[in-house]
Amino acid sequence: MRLLDILLGRTKPVEPDLDQLFALPSAAVTLEVTAGFTPTGQGAVCFATVEGAAFEQTHREIRALLDADAGREGPPVELEEDAYGYSWLISRRSPDELPQLVNDLHAVNSSLEVDGFGPQLLCSLAGFRDGDGRGLALVYLYKRGTFYPFAPLPGTAERRDNALELRVRAALEGDLRIEQDLGRWFPLWGAPGL
Repeated sequence: MRLLDILLGRTKPVEPDLDQLFALPSAAVTLEVTAGFTPTGQGAVCFATVEGAAFEQTHREIRALLDADAGREGPPVELEEDAYGYSWLISRRSPDELPQLVNDLHAVNSSLEVDGFGPQLLCSLAGFRDGDGRGLALVYLYKRGTFYPFAPLPGTAERRDNALELRVRAALEGDLRIEQDLGRWFPLWGAPGL
């Protein structure tokens, strides 16, 4: 960083570290023991919607890469657009295949990044449920290299369980690089996998 940047308060953005995703399986063990949440087997990568032949080619390559897994049933990756105009590449696995799901999320992120779509990447998530049917996502912020929990309350109103999110943050601080700025804990209403 240059002296002028320091004087003007400009900071260098945090570099994404996709290898942080590989900490999710151990964090899932902690999450199950401390809060009773288990993986749903669903995860997704969110990015600003991209149009054009270049993205279509990347999407075909991602599908081919993940389709090479002979043990997978159903489509390897589905593309959906949410009500807010963001795109989601969704992977579905058996709930006991969290390491494979993490590999899928890492491969999708890496492929998009390598093909020049890194600036459009926003976040990745892995879904969890407890015995009462409450949903929880562990969200990886691509541009920050950190995680945060998102716990929407059941029902139609867009409300979240802040107390649960804070308990999960405290439980997982030793397992994941947790986002310290609560203002960056964005709600992901209607996100696939929850």
